[in-house]
Amino acid sequence: MPLRWKIAALAASTACLVAAAVGVLVHMWTSSDIRSQAEMQAFNRLYSAMDTYRRTGTLTDGAKLDPAGLPAALRHPSDGARHTAYDGRIDGNVGPSAWAAQRVGGPDSPVLAFQVNMSPQLHDLRRLDVTMTVASLVALAAATPLAVYGAGLLGRRLRRVSETAGRISAGDLDARTGPTQGRDEVDDIAATVDLMADSLGRRLRTERQFTADVAHELRTPVGGLLAAADLLPSGETEDLVRARVRDLRDLVEDLLEISRLDAGAEHPVRARVPLGAVVSEAVARTGLDTDVTVADVQPEEAAETVETDPRRLERIVSNLVVNAHRHGDTPVRVSVEGHTVVVRDHGPGFPPDLLRDGPRRFHTGAAERGSGHGLGLTIALGQARLLGAELRLDNAPDGGAVATLRLPV
Repeated sequence: MPLRWKIAALAASTACLVAAAVGVLVHMWTSSDIRSQAEMQAFNRLYSAMDTYRRTGTLTDGAKLDPAGLPAALRHPSDGARHTAYDGRIDGNVGPSAWAAQRVGGPDSPVLAFQVNMSPQLHDLRRLDVTMTVASLVALAAATPLAVYGAGLLGRRLRRVSETAGRISAGDLDARTGPTQGRDEVDDIAATVDLMADSLGRRLRTERQFTADVAHELRTPVGGLLAAADLLPSGETEDLVRARVRDLRDLVEDLLEISRLDAGAEHPVRARVPLGAVVSEAVARTGLDTDVTVADVQPEEAAETVETDPRRLERIVSNLVVNAHRHGDTPVRVSVEGHTVVVRDHGPGFPPDLLRDGPRRFHTGAAERGSGHGLGLTIALGQARLLGAELRLDNAPDGGAVATLRLPV
């Protein structure tokens, strides 16, 4: 259930409880007041009737001696004082009633009583109950839409904060909630989310700048090492040194490429090229044993072409193929169909955290996926975004990692 409906339901329930409580209290107070007034009226009328009876021996209108309907509590008063009692019985149009009674003389003398009919007042009380019930329903009907509207405003503000947090979680560190209406807890949450995004952005920019600075500083000495290694005489040890220096050079070049992608300094040079031919050439340049399958094209149809940067497309495909051989297992197959390129190996597959969070630098995900710097997939993903393509990483149901590249039409 959406938050606004929960808030509206809570507000309506609270209003119902308050209205019911007020109605019960008003009914009880009014009923008690009616009874007190009726008993006081009966008491005063009895006082006047007793005075007349003692002076003249006659009964005033409404006064009775030992009436048959007198409540049992007043039939045998033990003293000569006046007493009152409530009788809830209804006889025709009379009742409930308030009675007042007093003996006219000694202990065995008759009891003079006076009855006050409370029916009109109780009828008014019932009308008051109905009026309060109707008024409560009308107020509830008017308050519920207002509660829904107010809760909707709160829900929209919270949804705005949630959407911003989702964009930040997806990697958009420039997303901000901005000022929200009202100075309340929602505004505090929005400000906190924006501060978090600022902090993450500063930290990420610092890390990216550090990576770029390290790569730039290492480029010259690594180039010198490579030149010096090439001057070494042939031998197993010398060949190992040259291989390690080349690995170091490749690492520095990868870091530089990532830093340029992070800085937005890369710009694709697009051209319309045959997708199958570009993919086949990229796979061939890796020198790795990889099966390439291009969907059959009818003789009368032209080969599938895409408008993209062929150099960056080759970079993506070669990185995916090298990653499949390094971290997966043979056979490695590349298939091209339409605007889609699929690279699949038959190894342990991508680790769960990589599928959940995406590739991370210097993180291969699992020991069984072999060694490496964890930069190949990061570069492939960055180049795919630059080309406006979608790179999806999955695991096949029967085992193995599957990388699917979908180029824009």
